[in-house]
Amino acid sequence: MREQYGAFQEAGVEIVAVAVANASTIDQGVRRVINPPYPLLADPDHEVAEAFGVYELVASGYAAPSVFVIDTDRSIVWSYVGRDRGDRPSVADILENLP
Repeated sequence: MREQYGAFQEAGVEIVAVAVANASTIDQGVRRVINPPYPLLADPDHEVAEAFGVYELVASGYAAPSVFVIDTDRSIVWSYVGRDRGDRPSVADILENLP
């Protein structure tokens, strides 16, 4: 997604990533290694993951890799929930399902 971020910007949408981890883990790991150009938010108490129904679907203590396309009226217009930790939709699939 980092490499394709421009395509999302051209489509007029924003990516927000949420990780079931605390902020220091994200800063020391993901931000340093991946350095995404989009916001990466910490969900250490897995409240967001639980609210979206993806917490502990594929492994204990983890959220399933998921994508939710949320419209400006806050409705989920498309979603993809992975079956395992490596199951993620392609960028093309996500872009095709934007409102």
